[in-house]
Amino acid sequence: CHSRSQTEVVRSAFKMGWETPNWRIGDYPSQYNQKVHGPYDPARFYGKPDTPLAEVKVGELGSWLGRRNFHPRAMVQCISRASWRWRHKYVLPVKSNAAFLYQFIFCTSMFYYTINYKKFWAHTHYKYH
Repeated sequence: CHSRSQTEVVRSAFKMGWETPNWRIGDYPSQYNQKVHGPYDPARFYGKPDTPLAEVKVGELGSWLGRRNFHPRAMVQCISRASWRWRHKYVLPVKSNAAFLYQFIFCTSMFYYTINYKKFWAHTHYKYH
């Protein structure tokens, strides 16, 4: 029975779960080309552009959904791009307004309302007489 070193085990686990031939953690997207796109922007999608959802006709909706990538990695990348766009618009500007503060307060309020919903529901359905 051969015993492998701890680094070999970590390397093999890393290759099995986190590394694919075209992508590794920390790499630029494979579609990104610095000569064409200029400086890298994490809020931009560098893949082939497709028809926006607002411009898709009802009859073409099935084929449009068929062209979407529903892989978990693609979902994480989509959420990451959306969060970067939000940060660029509301958090990072030099001259920003109070929108970020209001959004934070609203999200915090909704979170606490959601976790305490059963208490509120029981209170509204209580008969006092």
